[in-house]
Amino acid sequence: MNDRKPDLDDPEYAAFAWGRYWRIMRWMGLAALICVIVGVGLLWWWNGVPSVHMLIASAAGIGFTVMLTAALMGLVFMSSGTGHDEQIHDPLKNEKDIDD
Repeated sequence: MNDRKPDLDDPEYAAFAWGRYWRIMRWMGLAALICVIVGVGLLWWWNGVPSVHMLIASAAGIGFTVMLTAALMGLVFMSSGTGHDEQIHDPLKNEKDIDD
């Protein structure tokens, strides 16, 4: 009997987990595009016609921030959801906590 939980060492499960991650990233790419459009639109509405440099910098900043946040949070959720976090070896697991 195999009591081992699926993790990223299993190629089939890893393909499933990475597929789910990239599907979320595609949706977050759409969300980032919407955020860029709204952000640049608000800048345009508040300040009039901005320079092309401001448009590029704002779009890149907003898009990069949303995508970086999505990528890092997606990796955290994937690591936790696949059991990868439980596989680490904690050498201090049985040590007494000094806060007791």
